[in-house]
Amino acid sequence: MKVVIIGGGPAGLIAAISAAQENNEVIVLEKMNEVGRKLLITGKGRCNITSNIPMEEFIRNIPGNGKFLYGAFNNFTNEDIISLLKEQGVNVKVERGQRIFPVTDRSIDVRDAIVKKVKKLDVKIIVNAKVQKIMTKKNNNENTINVSKVEYLINGKKEVLDCEKVILATGGKSYPRTGSTGDGYEIAKKLGHTVTKIVPSLVPLEAKGDSIRICKQLQGLSLKNVSVKFVDIEKNKEIYKDFGEMIFTHFGVSGPTILSSSAHLVRYKNNKIKILIDLKPALSNEKLDERILRDFLSEKNKLFKNSLDALLPKKMIDTVIEISNINPNKQVNEITKKERENLVNILKKFEITIKGFRPIEEAIVTAGGINIKEINPKTMESKLVKGLYFAGEIIDVDAYTGGFNLQIAYST
Repeated sequence: MKVVIIGGGPAGLIAAISAAQENNEVIVLEKMNEVGRKLLITGKGRCNITSNIPMEEFIRNIPGNGKFLYGAFNNFTNEDIISLLKEQGVNVKVERGQRIFPVTDRSIDVRDAIVKKVKKLDVKIIVNAKVQKIMTKKNNNENTINVSKVEYLINGKKEVLDCEKVILATGGKSYPRTGSTGDGYEIAKKLGHTVTKIVPSLVPLEAKGDSIRICKQLQGLSLKNVSVKFVDIEKNKEIYKDFGEMIFTHFGVSGPTILSSSAHLVRYKNNKIKILIDLKPALSNEKLDERILRDFLSEKNKLFKNSLDALLPKKMIDTVIEISNINPNKQVNEITKKERENLVNILKKFEITIKGFRPIEEAIVTAGGINIKEINPKTMESKLVKGLYFAGEIIDVDAYTGGFNLQIAYST
């Protein structure tokens, strides 16, 4: 059987391996000049291959239609991708948050191992091939529409491939420089499929008002082991919270906790949101006050502006002093209890007001895609066109950070 796979990203390459192992003739069409480009930039160039948590817990980390993936996850697990890589000489390690990386810390080793396996199975890869459309024919005996050909352009010349099966694995709209420009959505629409609203997920957040000025002051500052809480300003209701790492940027905030929060926020209707950052989550308000008081008492004649070095990152001190409205040249033994309580409150609830998301081009993944109601969850086959399958980010599924989105790509 002839299988054409459109898209040479992680989903397309694993699909090629799977199809070739079933003794099919497999051709991968990739519009860029090499396959696996998106794999190269995952995990900041280190490739967060998957997660080490049990597969039954993966669904909890997939806010975007996670239950749809039960069958796919049973068919191809985190252990399966690790075995495949080890077979090709890539060993892995488990890091913070159960994230799995190659021991070399090089995403190119993961990409090359998968490509090596693909080539070993005699899969044909055609690069610089821009697919124009999937052609179908009507099967009157079964009253179905079947895939029949794939038309693509290569070096300006039109080519047509006959086939019995097509796997559409073109990715979403995030990171367009890797080839994910939303082409697959248009191809699927022409075949009658619907595409849900496309929005960025795992994306940095923009601040607004005075918060943007604060973020610019703190640009480049990375905070570790902080608690972040997202609050609906109008309802004064907690929407989402996380613990870990974040970073201030010239436009707002980013980092693992912020990116994961965006996957949750894209599904939240109200956009009037603020972040409360607990800079000292291990200390209660009372304990933090005691700690500050001890620091003050140790050097009573110190100026306030020189008293916070042991408590805060140097880059943050001027901003915190400004927000506190305490005179920076005041001696610490002159600071009132009320002023100290205000300082504690700032450190426990450092506030950033959010304007919205950065553009989809800066997102790690796309939320939205081919409507899951039109896909058979057991096989990933289209319910509308026989012989048409979907894999990876083109489907309306998305997860938090931590290797879950790549596992979705392999499993589907």
